[in-house]
Amino acid sequence: MSAEPRPRRSRFLWWLLASAVFIAVALLVTDAPTFTVIAAVLVGIVILRIGWFFLEQFATPPPPPPDPGTLRRVRLTYRCEVCGAEVRMTSAATEDPEPPRHCMDEMELIASED
Repeated sequence: MSAEPRPRRSRFLWWLLASAVFIAVALLVTDAPTFTVIAAVLVGIVILRIGWFFLEQFATPPPPPPDPGTLRRVRLTYRCEVCGAEVRMTSAATEDPEPPRHCMDEMELIASED
């Protein structure tokens, strides 16, 4: 049995039906005004959807690493002109990579292997 995602329309209808049932039960059980119950259910649904979205993002696996031959060995040293932090880059996708950013500015190349 495959776990195929439901079409967008059926998910929307499921949420609509679940909301209507929950609103009806809440109105029968409590003495709260109708508008308050409807607003509370809608806010609850929004919170649930946002939480579910973040949980799905955490459950998504990271992309596979690049093939070993795609990274090139480089030996570049960069310095941040603002704070003085230094970074040594040892591998990059190209022979002349873009400089990294630090303190909202590009770092300056101070040494290379050449």
